[in-house]
Amino acid sequence: QVQLVESGGGLVQTGGSLRLTCAASGRTFSGFTMGWFRQAPGKEREFVATISPSGVHPYYAAAVKDRFTISKDNAKNTVYLQMNSLRPDDTAVYYCVGQFTDNWYKLNPQSYDYWGQGTPVTVVS
Repeated sequence: QVQLVESGGGLVQTGGSLRLTCAASGRTFSGFTMGWFRQAPGKEREFVATISPSGVHPYYAAAVKDRFTISKDNAKNTVYLQMNSLRPDDTAVYYCVGQFTDNWYKLNPQSYDYWGQGTPVTVVS
């Protein structure tokens, strides 16, 4: 059974940085696309970033491009989200996602079978 466990959320001031970590466990993760979604209070879950199974090809939502960086360590079955220049509208619960597919251009939450429990990020001004 695949498990995704996130860590690294917290409270930060506007302009600050946080790094989220998501560790996958439970089976061999060849061909496993991973990514991040977020859900702010009262809003729908939205795509943040995804990365190819190889870890070579990232893709970002427009709202976070040039501020966030997704990366993957295949030896550790772990994906990271480095978040810089944080703003109050980045406040949300951040979810790690995964799917066994080589097509990492998946922006719809229904495309992912595996979800972490979520880690909250709060950005205050």
